[in-house]
Amino acid sequence: MNKITDISELEKKAKEIRRGIIEEVYSAKSGHPGGSLSIADVMTVLYFNEMNIDETNPKWEDRDRLVLSKGHCSPVLYSCLAERGFFDKENLKNFRKIDSNLQGHPDMNKVPGVDMTSGSLGQGLSVANGMAIAGKLDNKNYRVYAILGDGEIEEGQIWEAAMASSKYKLDNLCVIIDKNNLQIDGKTEDIMSSAPLDEKFKSFGFDVIEIDGNNILEIMKALAKAKITKNKPTCIIARTTKGKGVSFMEDKAEWHGKAPNEEQYNQAIEDLK
Repeated sequence: MNKITDISELEKKAKEIRRGIIEEVYSAKSGHPGGSLSIADVMTVLYFNEMNIDETNPKWEDRDRLVLSKGHCSPVLYSCLAERGFFDKENLKNFRKIDSNLQGHPDMNKVPGVDMTSGSLGQGLSVANGMAIAGKLDNKNYRVYAILGDGEIEEGQIWEAAMASSKYKLDNLCVIIDKNNLQIDGKTEDIMSSAPLDEKFKSFGFDVIEIDGNNILEIMKALAKAKITKNKPTCIIARTTKGKGVSFMEDKAEWHGKAPNEEQYNQAIEDLK
């Protein structure tokens, strides 16, 4: 598949991804729409413009890797993979069903295109470090992307891993934080503030880029800068809106982990036309 470079086409693709998210969560009557919708633009740019991947060969050794550390947001990953052609989009309706391969958290042994099983929060950056170090040792040119939640980074393991990212000068690693400011119990600043997030990652040896994470052009520019940064890892702090694109879900903590009813489903699909 040729990479999409036109911004308006990527914006259309992001709406398709969001529709897939809503279909999944509505079909399952459970799931996590809020944080899936907030990171949808970043994921769209990664899967349709940035990453070097081959849907006909999911285990290609030279592919770029993505670790969705906030694995509860599997709906956005599955929607991207289906849209990219890793599996049939009809399968999205089997999300979270018994015996479906599309479980609530991604399983690399069951879903083509999933590079790492995830869901236990805080572990993804450690795994991404390992992938990036392996790439260096094997003289591979692939890049590794780790998607973290701004609630997730309250986990101590993230900061242990961040030290290692810097120590090993993993310039083939790009950490992207979905900074939507909300987690399951409310505002991140009230529960366990990570501010000043930019200064913290800089002090850990990262090149830090702050962007509007729902702006396609800004995402593309940030990823391009990360690619040419040498001798240090990059952290992109993507300021997003939880529930982005669905009017009644936007910036509402209660949509962290619940499914829309039929009326809400219809409204959401209408919003995403």
